[in-house]
Amino acid sequence: MVAVLIDTVAWVRIEEGRILCARPRGKDVFYIPGGKREGAETDLETLLREVREELTVGLIPETVAHAGTYEAPVGDRPGAAVVRMSCYYGDYRGTLAASSEIEETAWFSFADRELVPPVDQLLFDDLKAAGALR
Repeated sequence: MVAVLIDTVAWVRIEEGRILCARPRGKDVFYIPGGKREGAETDLETLLREVREELTVGLIPETVAHAGTYEAPVGDRPGAAVVRMSCYYGDYRGTLAASSEIEETAWFSFADRELVPPVDQLLFDDLKAAGALR
């Protein structure tokens, strides 16, 4: 059985050794902000739209840079869906604020790694190894 691939993009925003995470309404798990592409959107188009929808700020397209791409199963069952998360850094304009689809935002350190899904944990590991996450 071939696993379903869930293709996503995410915005990596680190300040003072902590990474911005968001918890969508109705969910009990925090994620790196971002989401799935719509139609034939590019990574950049998806990233700009998702960040605007979730956090009410505009990313500055010319500052967006690839931070890494990660893949991990959604669950621990054989044949479980796999999430691919293409991560990007980028500066923004505006004031960070949770939109109506986000219950809350938080700044996580490496100690909060267990509060995010497996694919996000891979990013946390790399950021910690690079000295970006405390």
